Amino acid sequence: MKPQHQPFEHLFHATKWSWQGFQAAWKYEQAFRIEVVASVFIIPLAFYLGNTAIEQVILLGAWLLVLIVELLNSAIEATVDRIGSEHHELSGRAKDLGSAAVFLCNITFVGTWLLILL
Repeated sequence: MKPQHQPFEHLFHATKWSWQGFQAAWKYEQAFRIEVVASVFIIPLAFYLGNTAIEQVILLGAWLLVLIVELLNSAIEATVDRIGSEHHELSGRAKDLGSAAVFLCNITFVGTWLLILL
């Protein structure tokens, strides 16, 4: 049985593991690197173009959703690749579904920004 950590110790470990996840995404996932670089422009634009705090939060949230789903898609792909390199219909489907989720987030991002800014 795994030993239980004290709350602050658990928070420390969880933060460390999250940081390792960000580092892995940066190192191995080109799409994530592109999105992080785009964040340098998108995040300040959200603050500049949003007329109210609510608009700014919605603009930022739409972008963060893209990043979050990209990380989840990367996790799916890594898991499928870990299981095996041979072609399997379900493996392909899992990867395609993850990609479709990222695509929908990108559509949501663009649509949200267009609706708020136009």
